[in-house]
Amino acid sequence: KLEALDCGKPYDEAVWDMDDVAGALSTLRDSAEALDKRQNSPVSLPMETFKCHSGESLLGVVGLITPWNYPLLMATWKVAPALAAGCTADVKPSELASVTCLELADICKEVGLSSGVLNIVTGLGPDAVLLCQGSPDVDKVSILLGRFETGKKIMARAAPMVKPVTLELGGKSPIVVFDDVDIDKAVEWTLFGCFWTNGQIAAHISSSYPYKIAKEFNERMVAWAKNIKVSDPLEEGCRLGPVVSEGQYEKIKKFISNAKSEGATILTGGLRTAHLEKGFFIEPTIITDITTSMEILEGGVLVSLCVKISTEDEAIELANHTQYGLAGAVLSGDRERCQRLSEEIDAGCIWVNCSQPCFCQAPWGGNKRSDFGRELGEGGIDNYLSVKQVTEYISDEKWGWYQSPLQAVNEKMARKLVCFIRIK
Repeated sequence: KLEALDCGKPYDEAVWDMDDVAGALSTLRDSAEALDKRQNSPVSLPMETFKCHSGESLLGVVGLITPWNYPLLMATWKVAPALAAGCTADVKPSELASVTCLELADICKEVGLSSGVLNIVTGLGPDAVLLCQGSPDVDKVSILLGRFETGKKIMARAAPMVKPVTLELGGKSPIVVFDDVDIDKAVEWTLFGCFWTNGQIAAHISSSYPYKIAKEFNERMVAWAKNIKVSDPLEEGCRLGPVVSEGQYEKIKKFISNAKSEGATILTGGLRTAHLEKGFFIEPTIITDITTSMEILEGGVLVSLCVKISTEDEAIELANHTQYGLAGAVLSGDRERCQRLSEEIDAGCIWVNCSQPCFCQAPWGGNKRSDFGRELGEGGIDNYLSVKQVTEYISDEKWGWYQSPLQAVNEKMARKLVCFIRIK
């Protein structure tokens, strides 16, 4: 309930998020136990006079910066592996949604986590972020922000200290829909990918490319979008709540207005939700007649863009047109085609015949301007570890590379004795 109240997401989604929070904590607990087992792993060497083992040591203090769209879940994605690795964590939640991170701190205190191991640092973004990344006492910065320009600044500040950084900076994710699918299933997955989390998600499915079925696909998209329940997040059956802030609200309206002035067609939505007088509500919006030069193809949320394609190659070209590469999806009954596009779409996460599933057991991250590093999965804990090797010389023999002083004296005396004997 706190999550829904704080960031505006539908209550049913917040319930799902809390299940994922518990799942992430459980999975990372298992990772910590697995880490113990793989410590001191023997390394095979070509020389019998040595033995070697490798292991991982914690990085130290990590600065974690988290967004407002999944306040507690994204914090858990970072806090859980950091603590599992043995690090201490300073978390800077978004100033737009900090409540559940503070609640997490209370829970950690309640269950006996030592003081200072987890610290929640609230405050305005720029001040707290700069404090976190600029401190020499912070050994690593890991960020989920969704803003490319901010990511560049953070990397620049970390560079003089050669401080490791993990970034996730958002995305514009395509979904390619072929004509051999059930259209209603395809429409629902497309809408789910677009309007889940009130359309405010890094892996937001913003662009759909229906193959030979654009007219019917768009008609169904409009019909389904008009049926989405937009309401108070705590109202039963809510599927779209308000966007998180007035700034975000105005930003979305500007993207829609600019797209219209550039020649795009608003099939449905684009306006304030008529029955809700207060709050930052915007109707589910479907836009078509998009060209690659339009601003909205690279920016904007809470909007689904429909672009007709004629060939598979065209689908791949358009899907890769974006500067981002977090996620992408392909819907088709042809498994070989799905495999081809999965390989050709330049993104870190590919969904086949679905959109937006996310499991903490699988690695998460993108390519191009979307990401630097990976979260979750088997290697998620490795973000907070440093690999160390220990090599031991086990022979009783001296190494023998340098001559010992005693040996040098003995050899010198032997040479003198030989010379003396020759003289005699």
